[in-house]
Amino acid sequence: MHILKYNLKIKESSVKQYKMKKYNYTEITDPCIKCGKCKPVCTIFNINKDETTSPRGFLDLLGAYKKGDLDLDANAKEIFESCFLCTNCVEACPIDLPTDMVIEQVRNEIAKKYGLAWYKKLFFFLLRHRKIMDLMSKLGYVFQTCGLKIDKEKQSAEPRFSLPIVKKDRVLPFADSKSFLNKYPAFIKNSKTTKPDIKNKVAIFIGCMSNYTYTNTGDSLVKILNKLEIDIMIPKKQLCCGAPAYFTGDFDTVDHLIKKNIVYFETFINEIDAIIIPEATCSAMINIDWVHFLHDQPQWQKRAAIIAPKVKMATAWLEGNTKLKELLAAKENNVDDLVTYHDPCHAKKMQGISKQPRALLSQNYKIQEMSDPNRCCGFGGVTMQTEKYHFAKAAGMPKAAMIKETKANIVSAECSACRMQITNSLHVSKVEDVIFKNPIELIAEAL
Repeated sequence: MHILKYNLKIKESSVKQYKMKKYNYTEITDPCIKCGKCKPVCTIFNINKDETTSPRGFLDLLGAYKKGDLDLDANAKEIFESCFLCTNCVEACPIDLPTDMVIEQVRNEIAKKYGLAWYKKLFFFLLRHRKIMDLMSKLGYVFQTCGLKIDKEKQSAEPRFSLPIVKKDRVLPFADSKSFLNKYPAFIKNSKTTKPDIKNKVAIFIGCMSNYTYTNTGDSLVKILNKLEIDIMIPKKQLCCGAPAYFTGDFDTVDHLIKKNIVYFETFINEIDAIIIPEATCSAMINIDWVHFLHDQPQWQKRAAIIAPKVKMATAWLEGNTKLKELLAAKENNVDDLVTYHDPCHAKKMQGISKQPRALLSQNYKIQEMSDPNRCCGFGGVTMQTEKYHFAKAAGMPKAAMIKETKANIVSAECSACRMQITNSLHVSKVEDVIFKNPIELIAEAL
């Protein structure tokens, strides 16, 4: 099994770049010098305190598996599915070993051998079929109050009873009445020029959670672009970026979603300045992981690589390519809210984005940094949120404590997965006076 190697020798402010060199398991695992620098930053090791579930433990087991000294049995499956894929170990490794990528690869082999749980199959089927997903979301909206106690202020819902997958002691997102993609026309004209101007036109890729649950994120992005008089394209046929399936090992679904999106994006990519995404995971998946995934399909990889440079996280593009900062600075700074900012793993570590959202927020809000904004929130993907929720819960408690210590009333991150996880962590930790908001929402409110 071949993968691509990270080249992580980057400046702090730059986006991580990647070499297109292929590696197999042993070429990744054998160079590990067992220095242990990965252990203190590993999300699962900080929970288990077990060498087996540490980055170098994962690498040792993967090397043994590849050499035929270890069976991919149920125990190995449990171990490899316990990784949060937070990439902390990759950032800490002195020789840049892409531990997360080999784990993603072995999870595909696990999925092939053991299959996927029925609810994962159903979920990934819905991600492939937008119209059916739309219908399910509408039905969910109509009937959700039967099983959920809705908290509209926090955009969360508490189950009224426990189910095999969803337990009563946690909070979850809830479906909105209408998805973001179905709420707006395909094109919104904001510029005052009559001639087409690519530099003043962007497309929005919304992400599944913001499309169906946290729709105010997309609403806020539209408001900001309207204020900036930037033309907006909302591609109606966009599908999921593929991240949930990628982290779970369902590579057939990933392949399907990537190729469908590539073919669709190619129809308008030369007509826009950027595809902006208010989601760290989606952005990282499209502009980085698509190219990695297609390593053994060079023609498709080339097409993905052409699209990637135009894919931008929303705050990064807005801060670097518009007059938004100046517009915010001109507003009366009378906002009393105290904000603490969490750095999503797929933003800072994978894309080098952390200063940009803070630069925009600081124009109108006081920011109080938590003790470790870079620490993984503990979302961890579909498997972690279902079969291994106890790990997600344990990982989230320290983050909730950090947020509480800041005395902020708002915690922000440009990631809906972080939003879901942190909102639940605050609930479990009984930190009830803090609300999560995407920085895009806060910026729109300041305008």
